[in-house]
Amino acid sequence: MTLSLKAKSRTITGGKVNELRKEGQIPAIVYGHGFKNVNIIVSDGDFKKVFKEAGESSLVSLVVDDAKPIQVLVHDIQYQPLKNTIQHIDFYHVKADEKITAEAGLRFIGDAPAVKELSGVLVTPITKVKIECLPKDLVHELEVDISTLNTFEDAIRIKDLVVPAGIKIVGSLDEVVALVEAPRSEEELKSLEEKPEAKVEDVKTVKEETKAAEDKIEEEKTTEKTDK
Repeated sequence: MTLSLKAKSRTITGGKVNELRKEGQIPAIVYGHGFKNVNIIVSDGDFKKVFKEAGESSLVSLVVDDAKPIQVLVHDIQYQPLKNTIQHIDFYHVKADEKITAEAGLRFIGDAPAVKELSGVLVTPITKVKIECLPKDLVHELEVDISTLNTFEDAIRIKDLVVPAGIKIVGSLDEVVALVEAPRSEEELKSLEEKPEAKVEDVKTVKEETKAAEDKIEEEKTTEKTDK
């Protein structure tokens, strides 16, 4: 399914764009290799609906005014820190014959015997990977079959992933994607719950330590005067 988003060209820039935000419009820009930058606005509501499905790893068919649709990726989103509202969006225009890099999510499927039979805990250090491909080969996510995790020594690494034709994973191929840790023993859990008791006589305040140091200095001064 192709995700589509409508936009309007924008001439307003600078501080005046705040008025657009008050009207439910988000200022944005479209740019790309060999593509002339275009300032646009998109509806806040429409964009959020599309982004919920597309994320930053699915192509979006962007229609600016009444022009021919162009294929873009959501490249960057700037948020207002306090209100967490979207302030600006960067769209990257892609070409059909030019490779792009994007992030694909990891979807874990199957049952790990080490979890089901040995009561281990599934650990997934990463949930997405960077991929490189032509726009037509872009996928939103990659499946990771965890049914190969039979023991606590087993691990699935990036190099073990089954990747569709035309897609190359960028980064360290030895990075661990999934493994199963042994469950904690009753002794380990008990030791975590126990809190060491601090003895009052062993606790010294900063004031006490400072006073002791000052007394020692005064004592040394008195000794020096007596010696003289």
